[in-house]
Amino acid sequence: MTPSAVIATVGTLLDEIAVALAGDGAPPDRGSARDLIGAVLNQPRFWPTAHRDHPLDDTTCQTIHRAADALRTGMPFAYAVGQAAFRNLTLKVDRRVLIPRPETELLVDLVLAATGGHGRVADIGTGSGAIALSLAAEGQFERIFATDLSADALALAFDNLQAIPADRRALVDFRQGDLTAPLAGESVTVIVSNPPYIANTERDALPPSVRDWEPHLALFSGDGGMTAINGLIVEAAEVLAPGGLLFVELDSQRAQLARSAAETDGRWSDIQIRPDLTGRERFLVARRTHDITG
Repeated sequence: MTPSAVIATVGTLLDEIAVALAGDGAPPDRGSARDLIGAVLNQPRFWPTAHRDHPLDDTTCQTIHRAADALRTGMPFAYAVGQAAFRNLTLKVDRRVLIPRPETELLVDLVLAATGGHGRVADIGTGSGAIALSLAAEGQFERIFATDLSADALALAFDNLQAIPADRRALVDFRQGDLTAPLAGESVTVIVSNPPYIANTERDALPPSVRDWEPHLALFSGDGGMTAINGLIVEAAEVLAPGGLLFVELDSQRAQLARSAAETDGRWSDIQIRPDLTGRERFLVARRTHDITG
């Protein structure tokens, strides 16, 4: 039998995976099986249920079984299937990068609303490229810099460049380095970041699906989770043009600390803490003062 030979249908595989994911004699987990097969096949989540007779070749079946096996070990769903949805994009993800969160989609909305989709943007700590690539696809920005300390993360982000329209790809400039260091000599009008902001002392309180699987470099920051945030507040003021905007995702525990840091720095005005859709304090927004001597 050749690798491309038909050996199963979606329906038979759906039944097998549902039993395997349930385990220990529990009722078949048809919902998880449906979602997993749909994701691997790049189809809508209910597509497998409606296309039970669709044939599958051996290579595809093996890929789906490997994803199911990974899911049973506790691997997060996005890593198991190798992709995650973010706004209008489907991005490759693996353990080199954080799994994009719905809250971060709102961060993109804030940038687009404040800028009208124009200007020169830097996405600091780009990870999978979710923010930078969404802005490239949805805005009319002049240039988008996507930076990360991790070379492995940047490699994956570069692969995800294929997720956006071909005529927008040349806008994105990937650079390696810590915080704003890769932007030496550049001037931008927007800096946006979802930096690490979890304190090392909070490690044990995290869900195992986060603590045991996602990259610690992108999760944890020193000084009670504030090192990266404080660094951004200081360094962004050196790179942003006067009147430029800073957008930082954080958590409610650190929101007011971030506001105080921006106020103390003295080079920021219009400092706000914006909520997410649940009402939690989630985003720092600030404008670089026109007084560049501040």
